[in-house]
Amino acid sequence: MIIDYIEIGTRIRNKRKELGLRQNELAEMSELSNNYLSNIENGHSVPSLEALVRVCNALGTTPDYILLGNMRSDNVPMNIIDNLRLCSDEGLKVISDIVDSFVRNKL
Repeated sequence: MIIDYIEIGTRIRNKRKELGLRQNELAEMSELSNNYLSNIENGHSVPSLEALVRVCNALGTTPDYILLGNMRSDNVPMNIIDNLRLCSDEGLKVISDIVDSFVRNKL
C-alpha cells in the first residue's frame, strides 16, 4: 500500500478551510508548530501518529478520513447504508448537509 502524503495534507487543508480555520489556528489547537503543520499540508513532512491524532481531534474528524478519504461506517446500521446507496447524487448532497449540521451542532 502506497501512502500519499500529499493527499493527506490536502485533506487536512481542505477540512481546515471548510471549518474556517487559519493554519496558525489549527497549529495552535493541535499543539504543533505552524511550520510543521504547513509541511504536513504540503506533503513535505510525514506526520507522526501523535500529530495526526491531534490534527484529527482539532478538526473533529477521523483518521480514516484524513488517511483514506472516507469515514468509518461500521457503526452505521446496514439499512441506512443500503438506503444511501439508492440515493441520487443530489439526494446524497442534501443528506451530507444535514449530517454536517448535526455534527457542527453536536446533536
